[in-house]
Parts: sequence; C-alpha cells; structure tokens
Amino acid sequence: MNEKQPTYWEVMRERGYSRRDFIRFCSWLAAFIGLESTGITKVVKAMETKPRLPVVWFHFQECTCCSESFIRTSHPIVADIILDKISLDYTETLQAAAGFQAEEALHNTMKKYKGEYVMLVEGSVPTNDDGVYCCIGGRTALDIVKEAAEGAKAIIAWGSCASNGCIQSSKPNPTGAKPVHKVISGKPIIKVPGCPPIGEVMAGVIVHILTFDRIPQLDGLGRPKAFYSRRVHDTCYRRPNYDAGLFVETFDDENAKRGYCLYKIGCRGPVTYNACGVTRWNNGVSYPIQSGHPCIGCSEESFWDNGPFYQHLASFPGFGIESTADKIGFALGAVTVAGIAAHAITTNIRKRKLIQNQINENNQKGGE
Repeated sequence: MNEKQPTYWEVMRERGYSRRDFIRFCSWLAAFIGLESTGITKVVKAMETKPRLPVVWFHFQECTCCSESFIRTSHPIVADIILDKISLDYTETLQAAAGFQAEEALHNTMKKYKGEYVMLVEGSVPTNDDGVYCCIGGRTALDIVKEAAEGAKAIIAWGSCASNGCIQSSKPNPTGAKPVHKVISGKPIIKVPGCPPIGEVMAGVIVHILTFDRIPQLDGLGRPKAFYSRRVHDTCYRRPNYDAGLFVETFDDENAKRGYCLYKIGCRGPVTYNACGVTRWNNGVSYPIQSGHPCIGCSEESFWDNGPFYQHLASFPGFGIESTADKIGFALGAVTVAGIAAHAITTNIRKRKLIQNQINENNQKGGE
C-alpha cells in the first residue's frame, strides 16, 4: 500500500506560510492557468486535499535552461513548494542524492506510484547508434525514457528540445536526436516548448493536472491552449507600428530607438505561438522584443533551421488577433502577403503626397 503523501497546504503550513499566503498563491496559480475568479476555489480545494504529485524529472540532451527558468519563476512559493517537493523523488540536476541512492529513488517512485506519477522530460533523446550519445547510470536515455514512460500517468515535454528536438536535431543531426513524442506513444504527452519555456507556464501546467486530475486542453500540436493559442505578434506592444508600416531597418537606427516593429530584421513573432508578450520574463519585467531583439521563434518546430535569424520571412500565415494555430494555412498566408504589400504601397503614396504638399507650402512661403 502506498504511503500517504502530504498535501501542498500541509507542506506550506509546515514551512510557516499563513492561510492568507496560501490563498494568494492559489489565486496566482488560477490566473496563470487561465481560470476565472470563480475557479480559485477549485485550486484551493485541490491544494488543500490532494496529495502532491509524484514526479520524476529527466535531463537528456539539453542545457538545463528549463530547470533554470522554473526555479526563477516570479512567485517564490513555486520554487519553495512545488519544485522542492516534486523534485525530491528524482531529478538529476537538483537532487542531493547521487549514484546508487539516486537510481534507487527513481525506481522506488516508479514502483510505488505506477500509473500515478508524472514524468517530466527536459532534452531530446538520441537514437542513432543505439542511443550511446547520452548515457546516465550506465544506461542510454532511450532505454530510460521508455522504461519510465511505461508507468507514467502523463508526460510533460519541457522546452523545445523535448517538444520538437531543438538545436540537437538541427541539420545534419548526427546523434539522431528526437523529441519525446517520436520515441514514446500511447501516453498523454504535453508539449511545453520554448528555449526555455516561461517558468510560470511550467508551474501552470503542473497545477492544472493537480487541480483537475487531467491534462490541460491542447492545440493541434499538443501544446496547452491556455499559453500557446496566440502568436507573439498578436500580443506585442509594437503591433501598432507593424500595422502602420513603421519598421526597424537595422539595429540601433533611429527607428529602433523609437521602438518600431522588428519584423524586417528577422522577428518571428508573426509565426510563433507563446505567452512571452503577456507573461514576460524576470518577474514580468520584459521579454526579448521589449529588450530590442527580434523573436527567433524558439517555441516553434525547426526554428534553428528556418533560415537566418536576422532575415525577415518572405511570408507568414494568418493576420489579426483572431487567427489561431489550428486555423491558419498557406492560402491565408498568401492573402496576407498581398494585403501587406497593398497596405505598404498605399502608405508610401500617402506619405509622398504629404511630403510634396509640405515642400510646396515651404516654397510658397519662401516666395512671399
């Protein structure tokens, strides 16, 4: 019989957090997983009554940026309670145990909580030459991921490496790196892409499973709709400049100083689905575009091979905030490009007329 796990509220109370801290934390989590205010009670009840999720967190071909992002989430209780408690079962990067003790902890969790634990994967899985390019404890990542997936309740693919292969799978991909869904089948897999994904998004996915005992609603590519249903372009504060045809031409030109749109210097915001412009980074302070750098589309598949980062795309699908990841298509992209071209021509003609009128007025005044 499985030993009873403490609930999150019990752990928080032991750590000295007040009831008010607990309610505020639940409200914060409810907001991040897209619940209305009436849904806060569901989160409170889940955190009060349900035992913590048994979790095993693996690291394969990656740089650990997903873990780094998670532990630097803007809410301190996430790292203090969620990460600390779920990672005690097994996580190669943050656990204190090593060697035999670490492997024993992993297999004890997989045995005790078969069918109940959540499996988190950070990094792609090499498959060439029997997977020898990534080995842990004398075993290949390929063997480990298959074994752990067998008894998992659900699998979360953290970051672009686990979600779509990322840089490791870029051409020519010598190790045969593959994302989790191309190695494992028959299990619910949640993709949380990004290089890295936003820490609050990661926390939100875990809490959704805890609260509702099921995976969140996913889009056609297996990503949580609560965080990946809109393009970065649609929530970008520079969007009005795009619509007005005001673009940065080169880094540090006058247009860049004015905060104009970064599309012409390679911004992939129009084809990238992520919550960067809404949630942002570093306690909500900023995100790449706000810091003056174009989006490189790190949450989209094959972003590393999709041409030079600082060269704008010839076309992009969809236009307007009503577009979604499941509706856009090539035909709509073609229409969009035509519309952009027409808009640009009209804007230029209007500007030329204004300039010419100003010149004529100045000449008249000079003549007087």
